[in-house]
Amino acid sequence: MEIPRILIIIPAHNEAASLAGVIADVRSHGYADIVVVDDGSSDNTGGIALGEGVELLTLPFNLGIGATMQAGFGFARREGYDIAVQVDGDGQHDAGWLEKLLQPVIAGESDIAVGSRYLVDSGYDGSSGRRAGTALFSKILSLILRQKITDATSGFRAINRKLIEQFADDYPRDYPEVEALLLVHMARCRIMEIPVQMRPRSGGRSSINFFRSVYYMVKVLLALAVVASRRHAPRVQ
Repeated sequence: MEIPRILIIIPAHNEAASLAGVIADVRSHGYADIVVVDDGSSDNTGGIALGEGVELLTLPFNLGIGATMQAGFGFARREGYDIAVQVDGDGQHDAGWLEKLLQPVIAGESDIAVGSRYLVDSGYDGSSGRRAGTALFSKILSLILRQKITDATSGFRAINRKLIEQFADDYPRDYPEVEALLLVHMARCRIMEIPVQMRPRSGGRSSINFFRSVYYMVKVLLALAVVASRRHAPRVQ
């Protein structure tokens, strides 16, 4: 069996305090192909990426996680990668779980594998508002997809070549994780959750405050309603 080419995409906005550790963590588990997408950082995020010897894509200003990941997927498509994995630049995603996350995608059992903090008691202790939002989105997605989803907002995920092709052209903006899963379902692709453990962020601070959380919930709910109402689902060839 031919070994797939795997690209680790690290989206980063002002993650100078944690980025070097994230790259070292990924490399320590045997993954050498890494691209950092610097989302218009005002700190030394880009310089750290260059100093670590990884590929660097620099966005001209802060465009958000959706545009950042789409740039990474575009790079994966241009360079001919078979699988792309999102590992956030804040240190929350433990590279020790990459092998388990990748296994169903490599085996052809799923088109996307999502690392779930809630499939097992992992000890994850996010804010009460974030946990409530994740629970709400997961329940709604579970109803639409007719498949149990426990961690709809997880950004720790691996996708195959079919979805690299789709997401390089069209990926939700702002807060894409929930909407992307609905698009995957509507494209008749398979979704699998994998139990993982996540850590507290190792540097910087989250950009999501109370008001952004409310905006996030309203926007995602509206996006889900719009996408779910489409008569003609996008299909991956």
